[in-house]
Amino acid sequence: MKLYKFRSWLAKFLKLALVLIITIEMMATTPFALTIKEEKDLGREVMQYVSRQYNFINDPLITDTINRVGRKILQAAGPQPFEYKFYVIRTDVYNAFATPAGQVFINSGLLEIMDTEDQLAGILSHEIAHVICRHISRRLQQAKKVQIATLAGLVAGIFLGVGGAGAAGNALAVGSMAAGQSAMLSYSRKDEIQADEIGLINLAKAGYSARGLLKVLKAIRSKQWFGSEQVPTYLKTHPAVEARLAYIDTWIAQNEKAGQSFPADTESARRSYALMHTYFLGRFGKLENAAKRFQSSLKANPKAPLAQYGLGLVLIRSGKLLEAEKRLTAAVSYMPLDSLLLKDLGRLYFLEGNWQASIKTLHKALDLGGKHPEILFYLGRSQAESGETNQAIETLQKLITSYPDFPDGYFFLGQLTGKVGDLPAAHYYLGIFYLKKHKNSNARFHFQRALEKTNDPKLKAKLRNYLASLPKPAKAASHN
Repeated sequence: MKLYKFRSWLAKFLKLALVLIITIEMMATTPFALTIKEEKDLGREVMQYVSRQYNFINDPLITDTINRVGRKILQAAGPQPFEYKFYVIRTDVYNAFATPAGQVFINSGLLEIMDTEDQLAGILSHEIAHVICRHISRRLQQAKKVQIATLAGLVAGIFLGVGGAGAAGNALAVGSMAAGQSAMLSYSRKDEIQADEIGLINLAKAGYSARGLLKVLKAIRSKQWFGSEQVPTYLKTHPAVEARLAYIDTWIAQNEKAGQSFPADTESARRSYALMHTYFLGRFGKLENAAKRFQSSLKANPKAPLAQYGLGLVLIRSGKLLEAEKRLTAAVSYMPLDSLLLKDLGRLYFLEGNWQASIKTLHKALDLGGKHPEILFYLGRSQAESGETNQAIETLQKLITSYPDFPDGYFFLGQLTGKVGDLPAAHYYLGIFYLKKHKNSNARFHFQRALEKTNDPKLKAKLRNYLASLPKPAKAASHN
């Protein structure tokens, strides 16, 4: 028995050593077309393409969860030359991808089917492994004479496609680069298996089961049987899914025991992820699919608080506010100390025009330690609608101080300060709002008006800095 255990341990050790040796040898001997700095420049360019093509979901509950899981994987992976960032793109297409220099994206359509944290962790670990191995950068060796901006368009096109198709030939190809050259940059079967080898090791170190990755890959694969036009983008950008499933299944058989518990799979973690996923489906998921899912859960268990909550969120989006109120009040009755549920009940009261109920409910959410910016946002707006203008201004000032990346707070603060006659502040806040919305001409207008009207030297200095940072407006064409 002892000899068997030793042989099993030795086999695992030799396999791990072989993976690490191959990885180190490949990264040491393969010439990279890009330096670390050049790869970071490329990553920034790709980010610009992605930002222009799609909207991001910036809700902190969702982004904090994605980043928390991503950071756990990175901690297991060890020191990295890049600063990783994680994003959720709002599109129904099944896909996840990582750009050079560590920007990792998950499409909302794929997040919808990730019911557990280990499924999310499995996908993130695989994408992080692509960055660690610098798979795209190594392929750029064959395109080293092409400008960074051109390469950025090709890299983005591989993963974004046109109209969600996702094929490399549909890339956002710019310049004279042909489809064949953009295809050269996409992942190979060898890349995919290596990303799984490295990703599974980091996944295990972070305390997650590989079964989550196996389950989500099977869910993605199941979609391909609906017709060639329905093949998920993930399968086009990440080939060799059958080989990957076989490899992961074998890895699990050798490294995980049936019924084994994992450090990251605690009851608290399961509840936290389930709440986030319910919120995500209710606020951003496909309406019809989310409604059916929550109704099915309630049919099985009429008292399921998360299903009541999720259906309430769907009903708000559908404009059925009275029905939504019944669902949310039921959910709160089961979970009275949850600030997130209270936040959305308070938001619903605001939408119904019940200002005092909204104020009372949102204050309760704050008292329970609620951290979501919408608590302060709808509290301030409810106070404003109730005629409590000064309190509303104070609340919205707390909002932009605590959550400076919440643009709508600046807009309504600008409106309220203008209402009380503080025009320099009103133009300043509106300028910040438009700056964060990337509407530079509007931002410039309001900053200039604020500069003209204020006598505050500190505010003047701040406004001049903002104006100097804005791109200069294009000169009008001459008609002489």
